[in-house]
Formats: sequence, structure tokens, C-alpha cells
Amino acid sequence: MDERDFLAERFEEHRAHLKAVAYRMLGSLAEADDAVQEAWLRLARAGDDIDNLGGWLTTVVGRVCLDMLRSRRMRGETPLEARLPDPLVGEDAAGAEGQDPERRAMTADAVGLALLVVLESLNPAERLAFVLHDMFGMPFEEIAPIVDRTPAAARKLASRARLRVRGAAPVPDPDPVARRRVVDAFLTAAHGGDIEGLVAVLDPDVVLRADAGTLLPGGMRVLRGVREVAGQAATFQRMASTAVGRPVLVNGAPGLVNTVDGRLFSIMSFTVSGERIVAIDILSDPDRLARLDLTPLEH
Repeated sequence: MDERDFLAERFEEHRAHLKAVAYRMLGSLAEADDAVQEAWLRLARAGDDIDNLGGWLTTVVGRVCLDMLRSRRMRGETPLEARLPDPLVGEDAAGAEGQDPERRAMTADAVGLALLVVLESLNPAERLAFVLHDMFGMPFEEIAPIVDRTPAAARKLASRARLRVRGAAPVPDPDPVARRRVVDAFLTAAHGGDIEGLVAVLDPDVVLRADAGTLLPGGMRVLRGVREVAGQAATFQRMASTAVGRPVLVNGAPGLVNTVDGRLFSIMSFTVSGERIVAIDILSDPDRLARLDLTPLEH
């Protein structure tokens, strides 16, 4: 084994972790792959004379993601908070062992779509400080140089982000069986067009986000409150009667992969808190659906 092969082997040991960091930073699977690839290129140039390779690579990915987030703003791109983050779709627990190691690592401690939507509203430095410290335990002394701040200032960035997350991101119920039971009750009510049944399982402040891409003028549609969401009973009934829904995990939360005549139509995710559905996220953008890798569900 030559030096480059040895370096590549060491890098592969950290790939799943780096992809998880980049995904939480960027909310985009394709951009997360780009960030990880850039980390490999920089490692290949630096060689193997690095003591703490995992920490070095995490720092590199953090810098790359920070640059990418800042570049989005400088280019005036459509902000990602105006669309849903890319969903991570995996098998329910029964089929999870059949997934590849990287996908298992990505979904084992997955961040829900509702939380990712909140992260999109943070500025790049706040997001990096929160993700690296609160989600991956990196010390502020190591975060500070990435954001060109002192450790105390980096701590304040994470603190501000934490306050916003706590105020806006619901905490899902821990029991996956109970969560799925609530979702099943919603689907039963939806299939029957039962408004009272929908109201019974929806939180009073439920939020529905529907991202149809260019099919929906004005971008992502957002409905708030039980009356507005339950008022979509006819739409839910039509979807339930025409689409075939396969139960899956979407970013660790109960969800559905919906197909019509064998064609992928939408992906739904349900955030359940306090035994009520507090968020429903629906991705039906055909361009983005076409780019998702759902092959692990095909076995």
C-alpha cells in the first residue's frame, strides 16, 4: 500500500462523520458531498503528517461549509429557508441493518427537518458554532479560529443560536412506536376526509410546509395552525386515495414515500411532540426528488 492509498483509507474512516457535519451545516446532500470531497483534496495535498486527523478534517469541513454558506448570500441565491432541506430517507428500524454504514451513521442520530429549517435561519457563523459544539461536541477553542473569533465570542454565537433553536424547533417524542401510532391515526383520518379526526392528532400550532419547487408559484407554501392544516382535509384525502405510501424514516422521524403508478410523487415527514403532530413537511419538487438516492429502500 503506497502513501496515497494509506491516506485514503484513513480518510474513509472519517467520511461518515464528515458527511454528517456537512449535511447539518448545509442542509443539502449534494453540497455536503462537495464539502467532504474538498476535505479529501486538501488532505491529499497536506499528506499524512497530522496527529489528530479527525479533528483536522472536521475543522476543514467546517471552514469549507462556512465559505459555502457565505457564498450563497454573496451570490444572492434563493435562501434555503425558502425551501425544505434535502430529506434523509431510511428504512424503519426493522430494515435499518440492511443500510450501508454511511447511511446508518447519517440516520442514526438524524436531525429532523423541522430543526434543519430553523438552522437555515441562522447566520453562517452562528450555525457553525451551534452545529460543531452542540451537535458534535467540538470545544470553542477549536471553533474560534474557524469563525475568526475568540473562544468567548464563539461561545456567544452558539448561545444565540441555541436560544433561537429552543424557541422554534419542537422536541420530538422519544418513543418511535408512539410517534408512528399518531401518524397512523392522521393517515386514517386523512383517508376518510375526517376533519375531526385530523384535529384530534394535530397540535394547535401545527405547521405544514409544502415544497413543490417550480410547480408552486412563490416557492414553499407554509400553513400554520390547526384550522388551516385540517382545512386541507380534501387534499389529504385525495393524496391518500391516489398515492401508495410506504412507511419510512425521514431524518429519524416517521414519514412516507408516496408513489403514483410506481413513480415517486412526494416524501412526507411528521414531527410528533406531546402526542400531537407539530410539523408536517412535504417535498414534491420533481427535480429534487429525482436527485435523491432511494436505492437502499429497493431491497
